[in-house]
Order: sequence, then C-alpha cells, then structure tokens
Amino acid sequence: MGEIKVSPDYNWFRSTVPLKKLQYPVYWDHLEFCDGFRKLLDHLQLDKVHLFGASLGGFLAQKFAEYTHKSPRVHSLILCNSFSDTSIFNQTWTANSFWLMPAFMLKKIVLGNFSSGLVDPMMADAIDFMVDRLETLGQSELASRLTLNCQNSYVEPHKIRDIPVTIMDVFDQSALSTEAKEEMYKLYPNARRAHLKTGGNFPYLCRSAEVNLYVQIHLLQFHGTKYAAIDPSMVSAEELEAQKGNLSISQEEQ
Repeated sequence: MGEIKVSPDYNWFRSTVPLKKLQYPVYWDHLEFCDGFRKLLDHLQLDKVHLFGASLGGFLAQKFAEYTHKSPRVHSLILCNSFSDTSIFNQTWTANSFWLMPAFMLKKIVLGNFSSGLVDPMMADAIDFMVDRLETLGQSELASRLTLNCQNSYVEPHKIRDIPVTIMDVFDQSALSTEAKEEMYKLYPNARRAHLKTGGNFPYLCRSAEVNLYVQIHLLQFHGTKYAAIDPSMVSAEELEAQKGNLSISQEEQ
C-alpha cells in the first residue's frame, strides 16, 4: 500500500531518514485526501514540505502538489516506484465496488502484487513486514486505499512543473510496469533519477541505505535556503563534500 512521508524545515537528521510517517484515515476520493492532508499541515503549522511518496503515496503526493498549486505547500517531491495515471492498473471500472468486498478478498488483491519468486533475505523480510502490516488494516481502510489507487485520475503536470522532483525506481520486478516508469520520465523530463538495481516493491525497507543516500542527495540542493531540510549545525563541511561526491558518482553511473 502507498506510503507518504514528510520532511518539514530543519527536521532531517544525518544518520537515518527520520521522516514523519503518516497513517492517513479512510478517504474515498483524491480531493478528500488532499483536503485532509492540507488540514494536517495546517495543524502542524508547516508552510511548505518535502514529500517522499511510494507507490500510491507517490501518486497522492503529486495530486496534493497539484491541489495546492495556486498556494504551494509542496517544495519538492521524491517519488519511489510511483505512477502518474491510475489507468495503468486497468481496474478503474472496479474502483467503486471495493467498499462492498470483504476484507479477505481485498487482502488477496493486494497480495497479488507482492513478489512470489525467490528473493534475497532482506527483500523477504520487507515482504513479511508488509504482510504483517496488511493484517492490521480493516475492511474500510483496505477498500479506501484500493479505491484511491484505482479511481480514474491522472496528474496534471503543468500545475507542478516548477517543483523539484527525484524519481526513484528499481530495475528488478515490481508492481510498476515499464510503461508506467517511462510515462513518469516523460512527465518530469527535468527530474533527477535514482535507480536501484534491486528492491522490488519496497526498496525503502530492504534497500534503506541506498534510498537514504538518494534522499540526502535530493535534499542537498536546498541546503542554505529557507526550505533546507537539513539543519546546518548538524552537517559538517566534510559531510557536504562527501554528499556532493556521491552525487557526482551517481550521475556518472546514470
């Protein structure tokens, strides 16, 4: 299921990725989600934020940036294994029927997207963790997320074209098709690309060190600005130079 994580100004630590993980409530359409997320940021007194979104979370992050484009609340986006058009799943016609289905059937639909072949131990642990998380969700939570995932909608790129974006994806098997990845590249031609050789559907769990590095590289461009996500007092000049070196290596590999 989708994840959205938020980094407000000066709330990013060096050694890990201490993002505020949001367990959003039941929403049945994208507008309702965006309005609820805006109210959350208002409650937290956050003007603009950097968003990391995976899968559905990445799509919702884009829709929120689109929703607030007249009064921007999103300063940058990191989109992991994400998509820009729900029609890629070919289930828009079933989106309005998920609320009728029992929980076991909804779980079966979600589990159908999980890797079933041989994977390395870290990926296996990530899948086991997500299966356990799936068991904690009730019928309405599962139905609402599947509805948001399949409800007919797409991102309007002209409304968020000025937002810095990093697109993160994997080369091995995941629920995201090659066509969906290519569409993301076309939608954000100026986006930075962060490719992981492996990671499956949950690289932020099983390849957390690599994901963390790419996130820090993404945030490095805002260092010294009003919307820096790294507190300058916590980062030495040597560390900044090391990050710049990592960025150069990453770009050469691409």
